[in-house]
This record gives sequence, C-alpha cells and structure tokens, in this order.
Amino acid sequence: MNKSEIKYLERLSELYPTVDSAATEIINMQAILNLPKGTEHFLSDIHGEYAAFSHVLRNGSGAVSKKIDDVFGHTLSIQDKRELASLVYYPTQKISYIKHQGKDTENWYKIMLYRLIDICRVVSSKYTRSKVRKALPKAYAYVIEELITEKPEVLNRGAYFDGIVDTILEVGIAEKFIIAMAELVHRLVVDHLHVLGDIFDRGRAPHDIMDKLCDYHSLDIQWGNHDVMWMGAAAGNTTCIANIIRNSVRYGNMDVLEDGYGINMLPLATFAMAAYEDDKCERFKIKRLGRRVTDVADNDIEMKLHKAIAVIQFKLEGQLIAKYPEFEMDSRRLLHRIDFKNGTVEIEGKTYPMLDTNFPTIDPADPYALTEKESEVMEKLRSAFVRCQKLQRHTRLLMQKGSLYKVYNGNLLFHGCVPMNSDGTFKEMTFGGKRYGGKALYDAFEAAIRRSLLSPDIKERVRGADLMWYLWNGPTSPLFGRDKMTTFERYFIEDKETHKEHKNAYYTLINNVETADKILAEFGLDETGHIINGHVPVHQGEGENPLKCGGKVIMIDGGFSKAYQTVTGIAGYTLTYNSYGLTLTAHEPFSGAEDVIYNNRDIVSNQVAVRHSANRILVGDTDNGKRLKERIDDLKELIKAYRQGVVAEKR
Repeated sequence: MNKSEIKYLERLSELYPTVDSAATEIINMQAILNLPKGTEHFLSDIHGEYAAFSHVLRNGSGAVSKKIDDVFGHTLSIQDKRELASLVYYPTQKISYIKHQGKDTENWYKIMLYRLIDICRVVSSKYTRSKVRKALPKAYAYVIEELITEKPEVLNRGAYFDGIVDTILEVGIAEKFIIAMAELVHRLVVDHLHVLGDIFDRGRAPHDIMDKLCDYHSLDIQWGNHDVMWMGAAAGNTTCIANIIRNSVRYGNMDVLEDGYGINMLPLATFAMAAYEDDKCERFKIKRLGRRVTDVADNDIEMKLHKAIAVIQFKLEGQLIAKYPEFEMDSRRLLHRIDFKNGTVEIEGKTYPMLDTNFPTIDPADPYALTEKESEVMEKLRSAFVRCQKLQRHTRLLMQKGSLYKVYNGNLLFHGCVPMNSDGTFKEMTFGGKRYGGKALYDAFEAAIRRSLLSPDIKERVRGADLMWYLWNGPTSPLFGRDKMTTFERYFIEDKETHKEHKNAYYTLINNVETADKILAEFGLDETGHIINGHVPVHQGEGENPLKCGGKVIMIDGGFSKAYQTVTGIAGYTLTYNSYGLTLTAHEPFSGAEDVIYNNRDIVSNQVAVRHSANRILVGDTDNGKRLKERIDDLKELIKAYRQGVVAEKR
C-alpha cells in the first residue's frame, strides 16, 4: 500500500473511525444497490410555459396516475382515481374547491387520507428508510413515517392506523396533513429531473419556472441556446441583452422583463419614441401569440421599441462578428451592405429591395457604431441586467446544475446537436488558437462559459460572454444547429428564399445507426446507450416520429411553446426512465389547472414504451450504483487497513 493510498484511507477514517462504522456503511450501501432504480423525468424546450410545465412536473408525465392504478387497480372507479390524482396534483386548490361544494368534508378527508397513505407506502418502497425520512415534511415527519411503515408487531393494525387518522381529524390538521402527503408523493414519484434546455423564450413565465427549479430536490440542466443567451445577458453582454429584449418585445412579452425581473424598459421606450417618432414601424408588428391588443397607443410604442432594439442588435452583432474572425460569420454583417440611396441590400452576392429604408440612427459611413443615445440606453440596460438579484440567482442555478451535455445512466443528453459535416465527420471550429470538434468542442465551449462568470481575468470573462452569443446563433454552435439565423432578412426582405435556415447535417445523419453509435462512442458510451435531445420541434401532425434509429435517438421537443403547437400538432414530448425501462409521452395542449381541479381532467397523454427491460433495473445498474460499489471497495480496504494496523481506529 503506497503513501497516497494510506493518506486517502486516513482521510476516509475521519468519516468511518472504526471497523464497525465502516462495516455498517457497507451493509447500508449493499442494501441500496438491490433497490429498484428511481424514476428519471426528462423535459425539454419549456419556453416559459409555466402552467403546462408545472402540471407535467406535478403528474410526472403520467407517473402519478400510473401509481394510483398500481395501488388501487379495480377497487376504485375511474372517477375516484381521477379525483385522487387531482388532489395529488393541486392539494390546496382541490381542498378549497371541495369545501365550497358543501360536501361532507370530514368524511372526504378521512377517505383521502387513507388513499394517500396507501400511495405513499408504495412510492416510498423503492427507497431506504433514511432517504424517505429526509424527504418527509418536518412538521409531520414522525406521524407520516408511522403511517407508511409496515408494523408486523402490531396485532390490530387497522385499529392502530384508525387511531392516528381519527386524531388527525380531531385536532383539525387534516387539510395540512393531506397537503403534506400529496407533496410527499410528488417528491418520491420522480427521483431525478433532467431539463434539456430552452427554459426561456416566448412564454410569459420563465422566471416562475426558474424559481420552481431552484427548489427542486434533484435535477440537472442541459443549456439551450435561449438559456445561454440569458446567462450572457446576466454577465453583462450587451449583444445578448439586445437579443433578449427584441425577442420579448416581438412576442408581446415584456412582462417577463419588467415584472418578472424588474428590468426598467422606460429608457429604451423613451429613446424609441423620439428616434422613430414619424415612423409607423410596420415591419415590426408584435406577435402576441393569441393575446389581444388592449391599447392601440401601447401597441404603437411597442412597435417603435421593437425597431429601435432590432437596429441596436444588428449593430452590436456586427461589432462582435468583426471582433472574432474565427466565428466565420462575416456574411451576417449586413448593415454595411445596405445601399441607403437606392433602398437595397446585398446578401450573398444578390441584391434585394428592402421593405423598410428608414434608419435615422445608422451612419452609412460607420453603420455599426451606436449613437450616443443608443449607447446610454444600452449601458442602463446592461446595468439593470447585471444588478438584477433574481436573474443572478437563476444564473447561479444554471451554472451549478447545468452543462452543455450530460452522460447519465447510459444516456447522452444535450439540447441541440453534435455539429457534423455532410460526410459524417465532426464539424470543427477554431477559437483560442485551437481547433475543436465533437466532445472536445462541447468541453471547450463549456469551459469558456464557466470562465465568463468565475474567472478573475476580465478578458476571459468578456470572451466567455461573447461566446455565449455565438452559442445562441453561430453556425458551429451545438445549441443552434443551423447555418445562420435570418432575423435581418425576415424583417426587411420579401423573398422568402432568404429566410431559409439550413439545419446541420446532424439532423439528417442521425437517422443512421452508424452515426448514432459514433456519437455515443465519442462521449464514452456503447451502442446500448441512447441519445436524448430537444431543440427542434417534432411535427407529429405531419407524421414525423420522435424516435430515430429504432429508438436509439429520442427527440423530446414536441412543442411546449404555444407558438409551435399549430405545426407540431401536440404540446410537447416528455420521457420517463424507471426500473422497467424508457417511456415516451406525447401531450395534448394543457387546458389549465382549473379543469383538473374542478372536472378531474388530467392533461391528455399518450405513452409509448421505447425500451422495456426484461429484468427490473436496480440501483446497482446505475451510475450511482457504480459509485456505491467503488465506495464499498474503498471501505473494505479501510477495514483491512484497520485490521493490519496500517491505519489506527479512532475510538
């Protein structure tokens, strides 16, 4: 045994100071290895749709109703099961509704308590008592533990449990107790949550989603291009900030900025009204995604604001592209290609008439320079983003729980794509004087992102934030997956050929098993693994299948965002991975929590088994199981060292 091994065992002995304590821990971990693996829940492309996200989180993509079926089978009617599921999803609201219905609440409470006890017994059975104890609400931990733990030593168990339930009703804590039990079901049904990117975008409440994720018991996040843009904005990158504001204004969603994060938009609005006072800004209409215009004057202001921030964005992007030739995006610098006299623009060698030629803030001699007033506005906005405590808290969560990709229990998770060339080779990019492709490209980008918020070197911080803008829309960005983002063309050019964005070769090649296996191997997985990603909506209405390569590749962006549902035909794909295998769920549009509470109508979901395991998957078969086995081996070495006198017990 060498010095480093002895030193490690001495450190380990601080946690397990005796043979008995080490042996006890080995027994505990060995028991855990033989438990069924916990349920993993995969969500992607939430795009700020808090109501649908919250409900899918509450119902575990059907996991809760499945448990209710498992527990009660044919002993409860379909309606009773739906009512119980509704209570589990929204306990506070459901209790309030029942009370207003004038029902016999005491009897209803008693029935629901017994049913919740039965569910909790089942969902807690795959965990150690220690883990369940940690999940219990502190106020009622002891009582709940008594109710969900089998007690063979009690001769009349029915009377024993009846006594506890009757006391709960008698002392008037039934409502709080039911709520606590329902929340325990939420906590135990899903063991771990994976969010595969794009929490932010068009929906009205990404800040509420982030708040909920801040309190979630176990999760990881794979960043999407919308997420890294918000992270770049939090780091003070004005190009990211301009993109965020333009998107928010364009979709009539400024509430996210003003109410969600407290970003004051008045300086920009004041500037826009002055700079574009005589401009109707007709090319900058607001897409409200079903929300009505409530005030014509407000709409006029928003259109002017929309144009003002779009022009600022194009200027800032032009500056950034010129700063980094390695981005290879010079073709996206379009302001200096405008012929202001003739009202045309040259794009990729062709000249097009422009639909809007009024640019009072652009100097043809220096088109990418911000005016003094534009600079003042952007500095105020930059300061607001950097100083926003809620945004910084959310960014910390994204950094702590997030990454560009994740290898977890034999699956490769990422948001967009692994950039590839048409010949099947990994597409490479140069930055920092080195070329990167495949996994190395992901690793290099992620390291730069982390430096943008953590490095003491200001140049590294700025460079990392600039790269976050590139990840938003760069041609070799693994989060974007297209050759360009044609924002300028969509505003100013009628020819729709110029609006096209070509997908990376990955999206064609990934239909080949050879490509999928090559990518899995690149990230250290074998051919039995799965690639799980989102980003590109699956058009189910057109017959597109989210399963590629016979289920080896799973696309789970089905359209949480209402903006996509007219083309996808559904309202999102989610995935669960439990001890029986992988199950894909397609969701219909969510009708609202009220429909669930008042009518017991859950979101309509259709489930398809992707992979069913012949033998139940145990903790010992997972990544955590591998770590536990390594820990067991270390503890066995510690016991050996104690007995040989190499390390002294600390009695």
